[in-house]
Amino acid sequence: MAGLASFQAASLANSRHSTNQSKNVELAIATITCDGFGDENFEKAFQVIPQLPFKNVEFNCWYGRNLTPSGIGSIQQRCDEHGLTPICVQGSSFGAEGNIVKDVAHKLWLMEAAKKLGCRRVKCTGAGRGKAGGPEAVVEIVRELAPAAEEMDVLLLLENHANNNIEFIEDYENIFDAINSTHVGMCMDNAHFNGSNVDLLEVVDKFHEKILHIDIKDTEKMGVHKVVNFGEGVTDNDGVIQKMLDYGYEGYLLVEMAPPLNETTLVKDLTRAYQLFEKYQK
Repeated sequence: MAGLASFQAASLANSRHSTNQSKNVELAIATITCDGFGDENFEKAFQVIPQLPFKNVEFNCWYGRNLTPSGIGSIQQRCDEHGLTPICVQGSSFGAEGNIVKDVAHKLWLMEAAKKLGCRRVKCTGAGRGKAGGPEAVVEIVRELAPAAEEMDVLLLLENHANNNIEFIEDYENIFDAINSTHVGMCMDNAHFNGSNVDLLEVVDKFHEKILHIDIKDTEKMGVHKVVNFGEGVTDNDGVIQKMLDYGYEGYLLVEMAPPLNETTLVKDLTRAYQLFEKYQK
């Protein structure tokens, strides 16, 4: 009963939080910048993020308890307490060799969780390259989800990762050739593209109409995805953002420095990240 009550309370989020942004471009932060990749129930995130200038938060809901009715209600309650706005739910990866129905059901529930939290973005990447049905399974799953995304008015964001079934330009070409939907697009992870030796500005030129979400972080060198503090690596986040703005981008710029690089300087590092990119908010 307590879980149901929390879930019902979370469903009221739609009356408190608009699914549309008040600005055309806003900064946001991912909970993994504070929690890392473990099942922390967002405790560290809710300790650190209220100390930062960020108000928009992407929740990395990779664990079962995050997506239960009480889990969703807890996220909403804590956001309300701290004056934070959920803007995206990231779930575990696409890919289910022989289990397409299960993966589709999981992503449908992520969409429902996003709606309960008052946002309209769901983000997932793929499984390891060649695993879980490969890139073909991603296409099959997303083809099933696209009509539901349109009906629910949820944006399904496909994120690239190095060494992943969603990694290269041709992977996105195959997806978007097969699925033409206003509600299916790219989450462009700049550092992961660098980690895969993909030219960032080529991605922008080819897919700017499909890029609906941008993850900003810095990787140590081309061909290697290893997150470092902004300015210590090779990722041209400013170049990507400026070119996307020239194309008329509207959406979030998500700081995703994960896992946390230095616990003792975490608040300082993430505050600096906000300051570096706040000029792009409009």
